[in-house]
Amino acid sequence: MNETTQTFDMAHIWAQGDAISHAVAIMLVLMSVASWSVMIVKAWNLMKLRQMSAQAKAFWHATSFEAGLSTLTPTTADNPFRDLAVRGSEAVQHHVTHQDELHGVLNLNDWLTSTLRQSIDESTSRFQAGLSILASVGSTAPFIGLFGTVWGIYHALIGIGSAGQATLDKVAGPVGESLVMTAGGLAVAIPAVLGYNALVRGNKEILGRLKHFAHDLHAYLVTGGKIRSARNVLPLNARKGAAQ
Repeated sequence: MNETTQTFDMAHIWAQGDAISHAVAIMLVLMSVASWSVMIVKAWNLMKLRQMSAQAKAFWHATSFEAGLSTLTPTTADNPFRDLAVRGSEAVQHHVTHQDELHGVLNLNDWLTSTLRQSIDESTSRFQAGLSILASVGSTAPFIGLFGTVWGIYHALIGIGSAGQATLDKVAGPVGESLVMTAGGLAVAIPAVLGYNALVRGNKEILGRLKHFAHDLHAYLVTGGKIRSARNVLPLNARKGAAQ
């Protein structure tokens, strides 16, 4: 019993494999390490982005634009909400003080919209960085494992042909190797696919909040200040009565 267990453990399967089966196994391990690294890093970044989006709500409760910026941390381009606010403010100032340049033919609304859209596009690219690795691993790992399976079955058939009979000691090793390759391919692909879908959903959530913040920021910068509250605006009937 002990000899049988030792014969078909992972070390023996690795020892009886050739260069191709070793290459397939190493490739699956590297793909697994790469996908898990991307998932851990992106999940950590997504958690920080959610904290930043919560700070964006506090931005609108500040008494001034500068005070609002102080609520958006960290004070680097890694914070897409702060990057939007800084670029939007700089775009307004640049448009006002450089009317003689080519962009002067554009009105402030178009110039500011273009600037904010560029910031959102760059943030979207950062959000999606690394996801192509997960997509590639999820789509190719099962086929790489399947290739290892076919190669293991080929070894089994070679063993049967050389022995002239299908004995267990000739078949069990290569067949076990092929089954391990199949399981390895699935074990690498399934987490990558699940992680990709989860990160895409999280990125869409953050991107939606970012666009909402950009919309409010655009309205604030175009009007040049706070929008008056409804209590300071007379109803239409009241205005007609006051005019009469």
